[in-house]
Amino acid sequence: MKISDIIGNLDEQANGPLYQRLHRALRQAIIDKRLAADDALPPERDIALDVNVSRITVRKAIQALVDEGLVSRRHGAGTFVAARVEKSFSKLSSFSEDMAARGWVARSAWLRRSEGTVSPEESLMLGLSPGSLVYRFHRIRFADDQPMALETSTIPAYCLPSKEAVGTSLYEALEQTGHRPVRALQRLRAVLFNENQCELLGVGTGAAGLLIERRGFLPDGRSVELTQSWYRGDMYDFVAELNAGGA
Repeated sequence: MKISDIIGNLDEQANGPLYQRLHRALRQAIIDKRLAADDALPPERDIALDVNVSRITVRKAIQALVDEGLVSRRHGAGTFVAARVEKSFSKLSSFSEDMAARGWVARSAWLRRSEGTVSPEESLMLGLSPGSLVYRFHRIRFADDQPMALETSTIPAYCLPSKEAVGTSLYEALEQTGHRPVRALQRLRAVLFNENQCELLGVGTGAAGLLIERRGFLPDGRSVELTQSWYRGDMYDFVAELNAGGA
């Protein structure tokens, strides 16, 4: 793939530094889907020779695309147009299952895992008595080494043998003990990430995100999961199928 065949001549772009013209041309090609999701960009050297600019110019243009979340760098593989994830609100599935369905490798970076007594809010949401023991899990969720979401979960201690029982997938650990949720209530709202969240997710200051608050239930109605997930707004679309009720 020759980038010049896709973006045309940079001399015909608007005025400004070369890296800004290259950045705008590549950005528009992504928006117009001339560069599709998961397309690999040529190496910086090849782009520089193709459009007759320096490698520093190419590097700055691509970094601007990375900062916007339009492309991602995959260690040892190259630079790819970012693919947005469509997450269905009608299906109760884990992050690991969603990523595996798309052929991506999910992993977690642990920020903290702890145990303690239930807080008043957790007690109300999970239907636990004051003083009950819970496990709390705080993670960064990755897909193919791309940070996708921050996740905080509170689980009643009776659902897991220990706080160390959770590996890549919380739902897999719960399934092994017979406590995987079968239904959930979810609430979605738009948020702006704070400085710490932006740093952890590798996005620009004040980036937009989506906060999902989920409460999961067992078949007998007991609450077994209280999770807050902060998803990157540039990577996720949440969809729901709606049906008109018959009169």
